[in-house]
Amino acid sequence: MPHVNIPTFDKLMNPVIQALKQLGGSGTIEEIYTTVIEVAKLSDEQLEILHDSEKGSQTEVEYRLAWARTYLKKYGVLENSSRGVWALTPKGRQLDQVNPRVVRRFVQNQKKKVKPTVIEDDEFVNEADVEVSWRDELLTTLLKMEPSAFERLVQRLLRESGFIQVEVTGKSGDGGIDGKGIMRLGGLLSFHVIFQCKRYQGSVSVSQVRDFRGAMVGRADKGLLITTGNFTKDAVREATRDGAPTIDLIDGDLLLDKLKELGLGIKTERIEVEKITVDEEWLLSI
Repeated sequence: MPHVNIPTFDKLMNPVIQALKQLGGSGTIEEIYTTVIEVAKLSDEQLEILHDSEKGSQTEVEYRLAWARTYLKKYGVLENSSRGVWALTPKGRQLDQVNPRVVRRFVQNQKKKVKPTVIEDDEFVNEADVEVSWRDELLTTLLKMEPSAFERLVQRLLRESGFIQVEVTGKSGDGGIDGKGIMRLGGLLSFHVIFQCKRYQGSVSVSQVRDFRGAMVGRADKGLLITTGNFTKDAVREATRDGAPTIDLIDGDLLLDKLKELGLGIKTERIEVEKITVDEEWLLSI
């Protein structure tokens, strides 16, 4: 397989800014990822390269985008909420682009200014790595699960997300349909949904989306395709093609976010760090 070049994280900084401007100034990680693909004109070959094929299905592009966002945040161009939404700061909204070398130099200088004894320095250096590490660990665990267990996890996730009458069917020869359920909105509207789970590394192709749509026609209002991997650009376009039943896509990143949000198989603990500062001026004034 020929070597595939992928933009370095600093070369992805301006595509991230451009993507957020196109999105109206804010966006989820998934929305930013999808828009950056178009802005930077990334190919399917580039998107399919895994960061570490032995630890999970996070792609190299996703990994580098995490670092691009972190550096832009330290530079004061981006901010993010606890719900995973990233946005341009007032400073960021005034910029069309940044000089990646200037951003890198600024962040590196900030790290040097932090004293080694201050715990926040470790958090500063490893912020993106911490985010990546739990994702890698969770993905690795999901890939070790038995297919039936993964289907039960998806069933639980859908129930926790508001679905009712969720059943796992998993019948062979059923067009790849793994289950069905009903999504009720506001207690007034109901949509019959069938879903398919793909627990593997790599990308879901356009042909797999077409096959799933063929199996769902006449049997449900909507389709839901869930994978621990990701989707090719053609697969994403096919899922929302005009004139065809819409298929909602949940890739590995969104799946991990939902599991974290719902506390399914992952616990989040907020740890307070005690910071001690010597008041030199007070001591010397005694």
